[in-house]
Amino acid sequence: MLNPIFIIIGINLFIFIAANISDTLVYDLGLWAPLQLTLEQPWGIFTSMFTHVGFTHVIFNMLALYFFGSYVLNLTGLKQFLAIYLGGGLLGSIFYVLFGTLISPDIPGLAIGASGAIFALGGTLAVLTPRVKVYIMFIPIPVPLWIAVIGGGLIMSFMPNVAWEAHLGGLLFGLAAGFIIKNRRKQTYYY
Repeated sequence: MLNPIFIIIGINLFIFIAANISDTLVYDLGLWAPLQLTLEQPWGIFTSMFTHVGFTHVIFNMLALYFFGSYVLNLTGLKQFLAIYLGGGLLGSIFYVLFGTLISPDIPGLAIGASGAIFALGGTLAVLTPRVKVYIMFIPIPVPLWIAVIGGGLIMSFMPNVAWEAHLGGLLFGLAAGFIIKNRRKQTYYY
């Protein structure tokens, strides 16, 4: 069976190459806010999570997808992994449009990237494996995964040109998914 994570990475890389060749593909596949612009290209709610332009953007997202995704896939199985990944990406897109409409209804904005979906994976892991220790760049000691995910989300929220709304939506989806899975299994994973 083909690894679904490699399939998703392949789709992202294919669109990344195509978007860097085309002058308009990012605008056609991206997610526009406020709401009236979203309604003109509603597919952007879905296609934006597979669209990247900058090399570092796609590389960091795909690395995070590989590591978080592999872990979630092993813990939950294919169906739940896909539901978390796609559901987190979609809720991230919805949050981007809603907040964009409420905060800046007259200023168009374009969002692309898989970060909402990836934050959903991270949120799920933070609930299912709260004691897992991870290393973060430039920090020489391991920290609990939940601190890395939430702290990383907060830090990234203050960076320019970051769709914090999508990160928040994905993270909330992932946390909720993690609690649902944990309650169904009535156990905590300690790895």
